[in-house]
Amino acid sequence: MSADALPVTGTSGFSRWANTHRKWLFASPAMAFVVVLIIFPVAWTLYLSLTDAEGSVRSEKEFVGAQNYLDVLADTARFWPAVWRTVQFTGVVLIVEVVLGMAIALLLWRPFRGEKWVRVAILMPLVATPVAVGMMWRLIFDPNIGIANQVLGWFGIPEQPWLAGPNSALWTTMLIDIWQWTPMVVLILLAGLTSLSDEPQEAALIDGASGWQRFRYITLPLMKSTIIVAVLLRGIDALKTFDILYATKGKGGGSYHEVETLNVYAYGLSFDYNEYGTSSTVLILFFLIIIGSMWALTSRRKADY
Repeated sequence: MSADALPVTGTSGFSRWANTHRKWLFASPAMAFVVVLIIFPVAWTLYLSLTDAEGSVRSEKEFVGAQNYLDVLADTARFWPAVWRTVQFTGVVLIVEVVLGMAIALLLWRPFRGEKWVRVAILMPLVATPVAVGMMWRLIFDPNIGIANQVLGWFGIPEQPWLAGPNSALWTTMLIDIWQWTPMVVLILLAGLTSLSDEPQEAALIDGASGWQRFRYITLPLMKSTIIVAVLLRGIDALKTFDILYATKGKGGGSYHEVETLNVYAYGLSFDYNEYGTSSTVLILFFLIIIGSMWALTSRRKADY
Protein backbone atom coordinates (compact mmCIF):
# COMPACT_ATOMS: atom_id res chain seq x y z
CA MET A 1 0.00 0.00 0.00
CA SER A 2 1.42 3.39 -0.96
CA ALA A 3 1.99 6.15 1.53
CA ASP A 4 -0.71 8.27 -0.13
CA ALA A 5 -3.30 5.59 0.57
CA LEU A 6 -2.64 5.44 4.32
CA PRO A 7 -5.59 6.46 6.51
CA VAL A 8 -5.58 9.91 8.10
CA THR A 9 -4.22 9.62 11.62
CA GLY A 10 -5.52 11.38 14.72
CA THR A 11 -2.47 13.59 14.76
CA SER A 12 -3.05 14.93 11.26
CA GLY A 13 -6.73 15.49 12.07
CA PHE A 14 -5.79 17.47 15.19
CA SER A 15 -3.29 19.48 13.16
CA ARG A 16 -5.98 20.50 10.68
CA TRP A 17 -8.32 21.44 13.51
CA ALA A 18 -5.58 23.43 15.25
CA ASN A 19 -4.74 25.23 12.01
CA THR A 20 -8.39 26.13 11.49
CA HIS A 21 -8.81 27.45 15.05
CA ARG A 22 -5.29 28.80 15.54
CA LYS A 23 -6.45 32.32 16.40
CA TRP A 24 -8.39 30.98 19.38
CA LEU A 25 -5.56 28.66 20.42
CA PHE A 26 -3.06 31.51 20.47
CA ALA A 27 -5.48 33.77 22.35
CA SER A 28 -6.56 31.15 24.89
CA PRO A 29 -3.68 31.71 27.39
CA ALA A 30 -4.47 35.43 27.54
CA MET A 31 -8.18 34.71 27.83
CA ALA A 32 -7.54 32.24 30.67
CA PHE A 33 -5.39 34.88 32.40
CA VAL A 34 -8.21 37.44 32.14
CA VAL A 35 -10.79 34.98 33.47
CA VAL A 36 -8.69 33.87 36.44
CA LEU A 37 -7.23 37.21 37.50
CA ILE A 38 -9.97 39.67 36.51
CA ILE A 39 -13.37 38.12 35.86
CA PHE A 40 -13.34 35.70 38.79
CA PRO A 41 -12.42 38.34 41.44
CA VAL A 42 -15.06 40.71 40.06
CA ALA A 43 -17.67 37.94 40.06
CA TRP A 44 -16.76 36.92 43.62
CA THR A 45 -16.92 40.53 44.80
CA LEU A 46 -20.33 40.89 43.16
CA TYR A 47 -21.52 37.77 44.97
CA LEU A 48 -20.26 39.06 48.33
CA SER A 49 -22.01 42.38 47.73
CA LEU A 50 -25.31 40.49 47.67
CA THR A 51 -24.67 38.85 51.06
CA ASP A 52 -24.24 39.96 54.66
CA ALA A 53 -20.67 38.60 54.87
CA GLU A 54 -18.81 39.97 57.88
CA GLY A 55 -16.50 38.95 60.70
CA SER A 56 -14.69 36.06 59.03
CA VAL A 57 -14.41 34.97 55.43
CA ARG A 58 -15.47 31.46 56.53
CA SER A 59 -18.51 32.55 58.51
CA GLU A 60 -22.03 31.79 57.33
CA LYS A 61 -23.39 34.24 54.78
CA GLU A 62 -26.99 35.00 53.97
CA PHE A 63 -28.25 36.32 50.67
CA VAL A 64 -29.65 39.83 51.16
CA GLY A 65 -30.06 40.87 47.51
CA ALA A 66 -29.82 44.59 46.83
CA GLN A 67 -30.10 45.61 50.49
CA ASN A 68 -26.39 46.43 50.75
CA TYR A 69 -26.68 48.72 47.73
CA LEU A 70 -29.68 50.50 49.21
CA ASP A 71 -27.86 50.98 52.53
CA VAL A 72 -24.67 52.24 50.90
CA LEU A 73 -26.44 54.63 48.54
CA ALA A 74 -28.37 56.02 51.51
CA ASP A 75 -25.17 56.59 53.53
CA THR A 76 -24.64 60.35 53.52
CA ALA A 77 -22.11 60.24 56.38
CA ARG A 78 -19.30 58.24 54.75
CA PHE A 79 -20.11 56.97 51.25
CA TRP A 80 -21.21 60.13 49.44
CA PRO A 81 -18.49 62.30 51.03
CA ALA A 82 -15.99 59.65 49.89
CA VAL A 83 -17.46 59.83 46.37
CA TRP A 84 -17.11 63.62 46.36
CA ARG A 85 -13.49 63.43 47.59
CA THR A 86 -12.69 60.85 44.90
CA VAL A 87 -14.17 63.06 42.16
CA GLN A 88 -12.53 66.19 43.57
CA PHE A 89 -9.13 64.54 43.93
CA THR A 90 -9.25 63.05 40.44
CA GLY A 91 -10.52 66.19 38.74
CA VAL A 92 -8.00 68.57 40.31
CA VAL A 93 -4.89 66.42 39.86
CA LEU A 94 -5.89 65.48 36.32
CA ILE A 95 -6.39 69.08 35.17
CA VAL A 96 -3.18 70.31 36.79
CA GLU A 97 -1.10 67.37 35.60
CA VAL A 98 -2.29 67.65 31.99
CA VAL A 99 -1.78 71.43 31.83
CA LEU A 100 1.58 71.31 33.61
CA GLY A 101 2.62 68.21 31.66
CA MET A 102 1.85 69.93 28.34
CA ALA A 103 3.84 73.01 29.37
CA ILE A 104 6.87 70.93 30.35
CA ALA A 105 6.58 68.75 27.24
CA LEU A 106 6.58 71.88 25.05
CA LEU A 107 9.73 73.09 26.80
CA LEU A 108 11.44 69.75 26.20
CA TRP A 109 10.17 69.45 22.62
CA ARG A 110 13.06 71.34 21.03
CA PRO A 111 16.69 70.38 21.77
CA PHE A 112 18.71 72.64 24.06
CA ARG A 113 21.93 72.41 26.03
CA GLY A 114 21.64 70.12 29.02
CA GLU A 115 18.27 68.72 27.98
CA LYS A 116 19.27 65.18 29.00
CA TRP A 117 19.95 66.26 32.58
CA VAL A 118 16.70 68.22 32.70
CA ARG A 119 14.74 65.17 31.51
CA VAL A 120 16.41 62.96 34.12
CA ALA A 121 15.56 65.47 36.87
CA ILE A 122 11.93 65.71 35.75
CA LEU A 123 11.54 61.92 35.70
CA MET A 124 13.07 61.39 39.15
CA PRO A 125 9.69 61.35 41.00
CA LEU A 126 8.66 58.26 39.00
CA VAL A 127 11.57 56.26 40.38
CA ALA A 128 10.24 55.97 43.94
CA THR A 129 7.20 53.95 44.94
CA PRO A 130 4.05 55.89 45.95
CA VAL A 131 4.32 54.65 49.55
CA ALA A 132 7.91 55.92 49.83
CA VAL A 133 6.85 59.23 48.27
CA GLY A 134 3.98 59.52 50.75
CA MET A 135 6.25 58.88 53.73
CA MET A 136 8.83 61.37 52.43
CA TRP A 137 6.28 64.14 52.01
CA ARG A 138 4.75 63.27 55.37
CA LEU A 139 8.09 64.16 56.96
CA ILE A 140 8.44 67.30 54.84
CA PHE A 141 4.98 68.54 55.89
CA ASP A 142 5.34 67.54 59.54
CA PRO A 143 4.28 70.59 61.63
CA ASN A 144 7.14 70.09 64.12
CA ILE A 145 10.17 68.88 62.19
CA GLY A 146 9.11 69.38 58.58
CA ILE A 147 11.08 71.66 56.31
CA ALA A 148 7.99 73.01 54.50
CA ASN A 149 7.00 75.39 57.31
CA GLN A 150 10.63 76.37 57.84
CA VAL A 151 10.86 77.48 54.21
CA LEU A 152 7.62 79.46 54.59
CA GLY A 153 9.09 81.14 57.66
CA TRP A 154 12.05 82.41 55.62
CA PHE A 155 9.59 84.46 53.55
CA GLY A 156 7.49 85.58 56.49
CA ILE A 157 4.56 83.30 55.63
CA PRO A 158 2.69 81.80 58.62
CA GLU A 159 2.98 78.08 59.25
CA GLN A 160 0.42 75.89 57.51
CA PRO A 161 -1.23 72.73 58.88
CA TRP A 162 -0.66 70.85 55.59
CA LEU A 163 -1.55 67.20 56.26
CA ALA A 164 -2.61 67.94 59.85
CA GLY A 165 -5.48 70.24 58.90
CA PRO A 166 -8.92 68.78 58.14
CA ASN A 167 -9.44 71.34 55.36
CA SER A 168 -5.94 71.29 53.89
CA ALA A 169 -5.07 67.58 54.02
CA LEU A 170 -6.84 66.61 50.79
CA TRP A 171 -5.26 69.52 48.89
CA THR A 172 -1.86 68.57 50.25
CA THR A 173 -2.23 64.99 49.02
CA MET A 174 -3.22 66.41 45.63
CA LEU A 175 0.06 68.35 45.62
CA ILE A 176 1.98 65.15 46.37
CA ASP A 177 0.21 63.28 43.57
CA ILE A 178 0.88 66.10 41.12
CA TRP A 179 4.57 66.09 42.05
CA GLN A 180 4.93 62.37 41.43
CA TRP A 181 2.73 61.73 38.39
CA THR A 182 3.13 64.84 36.24
CA PRO A 183 6.29 63.30 34.71
CA MET A 184 4.19 60.41 33.42
CA VAL A 185 1.95 62.85 31.55
CA VAL A 186 5.06 64.63 30.27
CA LEU A 187 6.36 61.37 28.79
CA ILE A 188 3.09 60.66 26.98
CA LEU A 189 2.67 64.18 25.61
CA LEU A 190 6.34 64.50 24.66
CA ALA A 191 6.09 61.26 22.68
CA GLY A 192 3.09 62.73 20.85
CA LEU A 193 4.89 66.01 20.13
CA THR A 194 7.98 64.30 18.72
CA SER A 195 5.78 62.31 16.33
CA LEU A 196 4.28 65.46 14.77
CA SER A 197 5.41 66.64 11.36
CA ASP A 198 7.35 69.90 11.20
CA GLU A 199 5.71 71.04 7.97
CA PRO A 200 2.53 72.59 9.49
CA GLN A 201 4.65 74.49 12.03
CA GLU A 202 7.02 75.76 9.35
CA ALA A 203 4.15 76.83 7.11
CA ALA A 204 2.49 78.73 9.94
CA LEU A 205 5.79 80.36 10.86
CA ILE A 206 6.25 81.56 7.28
CA ASP A 207 2.72 83.00 7.35
CA GLY A 208 3.67 85.02 10.42
CA ALA A 209 1.75 83.08 13.07
CA SER A 210 2.81 83.71 16.66
CA GLY A 211 3.88 80.97 19.06
CA TRP A 212 0.49 80.98 20.79
CA GLN A 213 -1.35 80.83 17.44
CA ARG A 214 0.75 77.85 16.31
CA PHE A 215 0.02 76.07 19.57
CA ARG A 216 -3.69 76.94 19.57
CA TYR A 217 -4.53 76.15 15.96
CA ILE A 218 -1.91 73.55 14.96
CA THR A 219 -0.22 71.77 17.85
CA LEU A 220 -3.25 71.39 20.11
CA PRO A 221 -5.63 69.96 17.45
CA LEU A 222 -2.95 67.52 16.27
CA MET A 223 -2.30 66.45 19.86
CA LYS A 224 -5.96 65.90 20.76
CA SER A 225 -5.81 62.09 20.52
CA THR A 226 -2.60 61.94 22.55
CA ILE A 227 -4.08 64.21 25.20
CA ILE A 228 -7.13 61.95 25.47
CA VAL A 229 -4.82 58.94 25.94
CA ALA A 230 -2.97 60.79 28.71
CA VAL A 231 -6.27 61.78 30.35
CA LEU A 232 -7.54 58.20 30.10
CA LEU A 233 -4.44 56.57 31.60
CA ARG A 234 -3.84 59.13 34.29
CA GLY A 235 -7.49 59.68 35.10
CA ILE A 236 -8.22 56.01 35.78
CA ASP A 237 -5.04 55.76 37.83
CA ALA A 238 -5.97 58.87 39.84
CA LEU A 239 -9.42 57.46 40.55
CA LYS A 240 -7.79 54.39 42.11
CA THR A 241 -5.24 56.30 44.22
CA PHE A 242 -4.76 54.60 47.56
CA ASP A 243 -1.12 54.25 48.58
CA ILE A 244 -0.27 57.96 48.83
CA LEU A 245 -3.45 58.67 50.81
CA TYR A 246 -2.95 55.77 53.21
CA ALA A 247 0.78 56.44 53.65
CA THR A 248 0.18 60.08 54.57
CA LYS A 249 -3.02 59.89 56.65
CA GLY A 250 -3.36 56.25 57.68
CA LYS A 251 -6.52 54.41 58.70
CA GLY A 252 -9.81 55.96 57.64
CA GLY A 253 -8.14 58.76 55.70
CA GLY A 254 -7.41 60.68 58.90
CA SER A 255 -9.19 61.39 62.18
CA TYR A 256 -11.96 63.29 60.38
CA HIS A 257 -11.84 61.12 57.21
CA GLU A 258 -10.49 64.18 55.44
CA VAL A 259 -8.78 62.21 52.64
CA GLU A 260 -11.07 59.17 52.67
CA THR A 261 -11.79 58.35 49.04
CA LEU A 262 -13.75 55.31 47.86
CA ASN A 263 -10.62 53.16 47.82
CA VAL A 264 -9.67 54.10 51.37
CA TYR A 265 -13.28 53.67 52.52
CA ALA A 266 -13.58 50.18 51.01
CA TYR A 267 -10.23 49.17 52.49
CA GLY A 268 -11.34 50.27 55.95
CA LEU A 269 -14.61 48.38 55.70
CA SER A 270 -12.75 45.19 54.79
CA PHE A 271 -9.65 45.21 56.98
CA ASP A 272 -10.66 47.47 59.88
CA TYR A 273 -14.28 46.45 60.40
CA ASN A 274 -14.46 43.10 58.50
CA GLU A 275 -17.68 44.15 56.76
CA TYR A 276 -17.02 42.24 53.57
CA GLY A 277 -20.53 42.53 52.14
CA THR A 278 -20.65 46.31 52.48
CA SER A 279 -17.07 46.67 51.29
CA SER A 280 -17.80 44.57 48.21
CA THR A 281 -20.81 46.77 47.47
CA VAL A 282 -18.65 49.89 47.59
CA LEU A 283 -16.08 48.25 45.33
CA ILE A 284 -18.70 47.22 42.77
CA LEU A 285 -20.10 50.77 42.67
CA PHE A 286 -16.56 52.10 42.37
CA PHE A 287 -15.89 49.62 39.57
CA LEU A 288 -18.94 50.89 37.70
CA ILE A 289 -17.71 54.47 38.08
CA ILE A 290 -14.34 53.51 36.60
CA ILE A 291 -15.92 51.58 33.72
CA GLY A 292 -18.22 54.51 32.98
CA SER A 293 -15.28 56.93 32.97
CA MET A 294 -13.30 54.67 30.62
CA TRP A 295 -16.28 54.34 28.28
CA ALA A 296 -16.81 58.09 28.16
CA LEU A 297 -13.16 58.83 27.39
CA THR A 298 -12.74 56.06 24.81
CA SER A 299 -15.96 57.14 23.09
CA ARG A 300 -14.60 60.69 22.88
CA ARG A 301 -11.35 59.39 21.43
CA LYS A 302 -13.17 57.34 18.76
CA ALA A 303 -15.22 60.39 17.82
CA ASP A 304 -12.02 62.30 17.03
CA TYR A 305 -10.94 59.79 14.40
